[in-house]
Amino acid sequence: FAGYISQVLKNYTNHACDGEYVSLRCPHRTTISIQSSFYGRIVPSHQMCPARYPHSYATLIKEDVACSVGTSLQKMLDECQDRRSCQFLVNSRLFGADPCPGTGKYLIVWYKCRPNEYKSKVACEDDKLRLSCKKSMVIAIYSAVFGRTQGGNLECPYQNLGLPMIECRSTTALQLMIKRCHGKRSCSIYASTYEFGDPCYPGIRKHLNVIYTC
Repeated sequence: FAGYISQVLKNYTNHACDGEYVSLRCPHRTTISIQSSFYGRIVPSHQMCPARYPHSYATLIKEDVACSVGTSLQKMLDECQDRRSCQFLVNSRLFGADPCPGTGKYLIVWYKCRPNEYKSKVACEDDKLRLSCKKSMVIAIYSAVFGRTQGGNLECPYQNLGLPMIECRSTTALQLMIKRCHGKRSCSIYASTYEFGDPCYPGIRKHLNVIYTC
């Protein structure tokens, strides 16, 4: 169980140079959840993915180290999201127009492994959040957010007090929920600044959103 949970909570990073295969894989009963993606080049080739051209040719072409495409995240979502594993060959044709012809590029992908069956619970500020599992099963926390996310939450309406709508979230919410609920059959916690601190402007109504599995 502990091994399964550490796999689920872990943030994975994978990278592949042009002409190489990128391969993402998640353990049994979980699927890929893409967090972020980058395709292009922002570091010189002596640091990552060396140029494959002969040295004399490489010196004729100035390497572009401010090169990226805006389509890499969507491409990774299309190829890999919600699958147990995925693999494909990395090259610029995958991502549309080549942003820097003559410069060798690379793909970096950040992802997590999400449980196939998970539950989501929300508590508005100062309300109590209760989690429970059936007999002989225990709670495994996948993610926890305390604060305010863009667009707010329909269950906890945002009162516009003339304050700017800026996303704000506690950096300790996940660790606190794991400490409080992880491996237990049931648990409860108040969605309060006393528990989580206040990551937002004073007066902004917050909520606690927890995703977990049994």
